[in-house]
Amino acid sequence: MTSLYSVRYYLSEQPSIVGFRWSHTQSWGSTWSFLFSSIALYVSAAIVLHLLLLLLFRHRRPLPLGPIPAAHSLSMALISATIFAGTVLSAAAEIRDTRWLWRRSRTTTFQWLLCFPLGTRPSGRVFFWSYIYYLSRFLHALRSFITILRYRELPFFKLFNHSILIFMSFLWLEFSQSFQVLAILLTTLVYSVVYGYRFWTAIGLPSACFPFVVNCQIVLLSCNLVCHFGVLLLHFIKGGCNGIGAWVFNSVLNGAILFLFLNFYVKKHLRKSKVGVMGGAGGDELRFVAEKLELIKKKDI
Repeated sequence: MTSLYSVRYYLSEQPSIVGFRWSHTQSWGSTWSFLFSSIALYVSAAIVLHLLLLLLFRHRRPLPLGPIPAAHSLSMALISATIFAGTVLSAAAEIRDTRWLWRRSRTTTFQWLLCFPLGTRPSGRVFFWSYIYYLSRFLHALRSFITILRYRELPFFKLFNHSILIFMSFLWLEFSQSFQVLAILLTTLVYSVVYGYRFWTAIGLPSACFPFVVNCQIVLLSCNLVCHFGVLLLHFIKGGCNGIGAWVFNSVLNGAILFLFLNFYVKKHLRKSKVGVMGGAGGDELRFVAEKLELIKKKDI
C-alpha cells in the first residue's frame, strides 16, 4: 500500500503537477516561434544528414549504430509507460475533484474524456502530462535520424508524421483541446508496447511472424478515428467542446497521416503480391525483391 501511495503521489499529487500551468513565460518550448523553428531545424537536420551520407559514402550499406537503436527504443518505452500511468492517475484525480461541477450539465466521465467543457484552461494534473507528452515528441523524432543512418534513405513519411505529432501536441496545450486525454492514453499505451517490441528485437531476441508494428499502428489509427466521431457528436449534443477549432485542424492533420499510412500499407502489400507472382522467375530477381520487402518490413512508420 505504501508503494502504491508513493507512485500515486509522485505521478499525480506532487505540487508541481497539481499546480502546473501552461504559460509562454514559464513553460519551456511553449511559444509559437519555438514550435516552428524546432520543426524547421528538425527537417533541415534530417535532410542535411541524408545529403552528407550520399556525398561521403558511395555505397548504400547501413551504418553500424551499436546500442543506439536499442537505447532509444527502451527510453521511449519507459517514457510512454510513465506518461500513460501518470495520465491515468491524474485523470482519475481530476474526475474525483471536479465531478461535482458536472452535475449541472449532466456530464459523464466518458464525455469529459472526449469533450472538455467550454472555458477549460491548460492547468492542472492532466495538462502537466500533456506537456510531458509534448516534450517526449522531440525524443520520438530522433528515430528519423536512426532510420536515415540505418537505411540510407530520407523517410518522408516519418519526417511528416513526427512534425505533425509535435505540432498537434502543442495545439492540445495551447487551446486546451478536447479529446487529448484519450489520445495520450491510446498513443502512449501503443507506443510502450511498440517500442518495447523494438527493444526486444534490437537486442537480438526473435521477432513476430507478422508485421507487429504496422498492426499496432492500424489499431491506434482506428481508435483515434472512432474517438474523433465521438467528439464531433458530443460537440453538437452538449452545445460545444473546448478547443474545437484546434480539434478540426487536428482532424485534418490526422487525415493526412492516415492517407499516407494507407498509401504505404497498400504499396507494401502490392510488393508482396509481386513476389508471389515472380515465384517462377530467376533467383536473382526474386532475391532482389525479397531484400526490398525485408527493408520495408523493418522500416519504422
